[in-house]
Amino acid sequence: MNYLHTMVRVRDLHESLDFYCNKLGLAEVHRIESEQGRFTLVYLAASGDVEAAKAGQSPLLELTWNWDPEEYSGGRNFGHVAYRVEDIYGLCESLQAAGVTINRPPRDGHMAFIRSPDGISIELLQADGALEPKEPWASMENTGSW
Repeated sequence: MNYLHTMVRVRDLHESLDFYCNKLGLAEVHRIESEQGRFTLVYLAASGDVEAAKAGQSPLLELTWNWDPEEYSGGRNFGHVAYRVEDIYGLCESLQAAGVTINRPPRDGHMAFIRSPDGISIELLQADGALEPKEPWASMENTGSW
């Protein structure tokens, strides 16, 4: 398992980039803009980790800016921590057997979400691309929020 990123939602992308990059010293290493989803994702690395982050060898801070204004309360601006895993189906099976709820099953063979006992959302991402969808995961519904 590899620690990938921590996601936080931001209300003003320019203000947040000024804080994280210009003041704190992080560097932007990757950006995704989705017109259909109406969001921008900006991945930041600590200044000493830029090259390692570009190679996928250092964790990132993901800033998520939803284009439609929203006020975040109750910690909703903190999104999740993410880990790359070798076998998403095997890990989800062992988690489920240990009593962990799979909130967002890996229906696509790529991504799943669980929650810690304190309600922290944890994203699990399949290493080296998605696995073939398979049951019971492919038809499993979401449970709760993630």
